[in-house]
Amino acid sequence: MNEESLLHLQNEITELEQLLLSKKSQLEEMQSVSKPDDSRQDTPHDSMIGINNTSSPQEKITLFRLLFRGREDVYAKRWESKKTGKSGYQPVCRNEWVKEFCEKPKINCGSCKHRSLEPVTDAVIQDHLKGSFVMGIYPLLKDETCNFLAIDYDKTSWHEDVSAFWDTCELENIPAAIERSRSGNGAHIWIFFNEPVPAVTARKLGSFLLTKTMDRRPEIGLDSFDRFFPNQDTLSKGGFGNLIALPLQQEARKKNHSVFIDQNFSPYLDQWAFLSSIKTLTKERLNNIVQNAALQNEILPVTYNADEDDTKPWKKQSDALPAITEQLPKTVEVILADQLYVNHTGLPPILRNRILRLASFANPEFYRAQKMRLPTWNKPHILYCYEFFPEYIGLPAGCLDGLLAILEH
Repeated sequence: MNEESLLHLQNEITELEQLLLSKKSQLEEMQSVSKPDDSRQDTPHDSMIGINNTSSPQEKITLFRLLFRGREDVYAKRWESKKTGKSGYQPVCRNEWVKEFCEKPKINCGSCKHRSLEPVTDAVIQDHLKGSFVMGIYPLLKDETCNFLAIDYDKTSWHEDVSAFWDTCELENIPAAIERSRSGNGAHIWIFFNEPVPAVTARKLGSFLLTKTMDRRPEIGLDSFDRFFPNQDTLSKGGFGNLIALPLQQEARKKNHSVFIDQNFSPYLDQWAFLSSIKTLTKERLNNIVQNAALQNEILPVTYNADEDDTKPWKKQSDALPAITEQLPKTVEVILADQLYVNHTGLPPILRNRILRLASFANPEFYRAQKMRLPTWNKPHILYCYEFFPEYIGLPAGCLDGLLAILEH
């Protein structure tokens, strides 16, 4: 081999070594994004470790406020009418029913110039825990951040839905806690952050976890995307966002409701010891999870694009999805009649979920209202135009091209 050939070969070896190092670096970077870092999950505060049923009331209140941190300048109380049986929550005002100031019901509280909201204090928390009233807090802070994400399940299938979501959290190594609801007929799943994070990022985490869960259990339904706390990315003008009732209220606890439960749905014997052991998710890892999920197109709903044709959402260009690794059938029965009917018998859940996504899209009205900082109450995040039958999924005929692309892929 002459000197020129040897030099050329050495150059090739050098280039291959550099390429190998580059690929190794990219792989390590991807692993650092997707692989959880347990060392960065910690408890709300080191001084709170070890708190249990025998701890002082002040220690319990301090731990409670560290975990369940919403807006500090306002909170809500639950009310119930003995005459009508109706109930709800209302922000607490110092001047409520004070003759000199309060003009209810002539004037709405939100329009009252004498409104003076009560702040959250240790005494208020203590009254809630003792059962004097049921307290609600507003998760969305003034700067549009939040300290936790909660997901509400109250369907008759809540046991199965919660178990499926919990399994996803475990697979992704995301610390979560399950609270049986105040009624006993549902549950909240809580994910706590070690510092305030943008609500839009927290809600994307919830969307990612729900999307992954629906890949295994499509029966959960797209309406679950409207059950996040906070329910908005931004605050409407003069609004507080949606509220969530706080756990461990004494009257509910007497029925074993509003308490934290394990995967077998049994209450922890020492609720305070469990709370002091809860792990939090760091802002850095939260961002990594969401960024990686977005790259894999594993977040529903997609962000609304004003340039899209609202009248024909089925024509939206679908993004590439990760390959399905599960065993797929050789043929799928599709009937074209008044709409498309896809026989879902024997289809793996992830494929059923992909088919349902064809006829699901972000609700433009929700995103327009949010962008203008208008109330988003009663505006679902996702609209869908599929029908779920015992053996078939009904889709609009305009989904045919997308359906064929999925099945061909």
